[in-house]
Amino acid sequence: MSAIAAPVAARPNALWQALCKNRLSWLGIGLLLLIVLAAVFAPWLAPHDPLSQNIAYRLEPPSAEFWLGTDSYGRDVLSRLIYGARVSLLVGFVAILIAMCIGSALGILAGYVGGVVDQFIMGLVDVLLSFPTLLLGLMVAAMLGASLENLIIAIAITEIAPFVRVARAPTIALKQRDFVEAGRALGYGPFRLMGVHILPNMISDVVVLGSLWMASAIRTEASLSFIGLGVPPPAATWGSMIREGFENILDAWWLTVFPSIAILVTVLALNLLGDALRDAIDPKLRSERS
Repeated sequence: MSAIAAPVAARPNALWQALCKNRLSWLGIGLLLLIVLAAVFAPWLAPHDPLSQNIAYRLEPPSAEFWLGTDSYGRDVLSRLIYGARVSLLVGFVAILIAMCIGSALGILAGYVGGVVDQFIMGLVDVLLSFPTLLLGLMVAAMLGASLENLIIAIAITEIAPFVRVARAPTIALKQRDFVEAGRALGYGPFRLMGVHILPNMISDVVVLGSLWMASAIRTEASLSFIGLGVPPPAATWGSMIREGFENILDAWWLTVFPSIAILVTVLALNLLGDALRDAIDPKLRSERS
């Protein structure tokens, strides 16, 4: 039975070593942790109700009462920024999780079965990749309509293709390994071989891609919200905040600057974390940093 035991894709302490050698990764982890905590504890951290309107405080600049100013409806920008983190992180995480599950399953199936199945799946992937991410998301969101659920579906569809490619390549190599051949000789079915023996040995590549493409999902969400195809108002999202502030950009710069900084920091944190995960599973990068 030891002959069919799948090899470990990376050492258990590889991630810790990569984090210790790449100090910028700690910056990404710290920033991402702060953003997640702000989103989780938004009701306690937000100084005002993000939906409360008061025209008397319309377009107030940053002050002691409103740290990041107010928008054209008199709503506190800081409170809306904190609550907007909830939408961005939820959409990014759920959309990437859906794309990761579907894309990995299709990639493993294409790589393991091969033949016509592989050609058909990769043909669909090539069609998806022929569209720019934002344009494909725009098309799907426009057809489904503006809502949180439809936004997640639209972004998930745009992110499936990269996961298919990343899952397919190692599957082609792994299905020829001795432990898979041993399992096949013992009569294991294809679904068990794909799910129990192949998946654990390529999941690290998929997780790394997921951390990097979550940043892309957050950018896509902000872009779709900016053009009015995101979560309907008055819900606070970073993209819709930028769109609302764009009309007053010359008079109220804070309406667009602070949401843009929030997107920048979140994307930067996810990219730094993705780099650390990539260093942990890539032996060439580990040897270069050692």
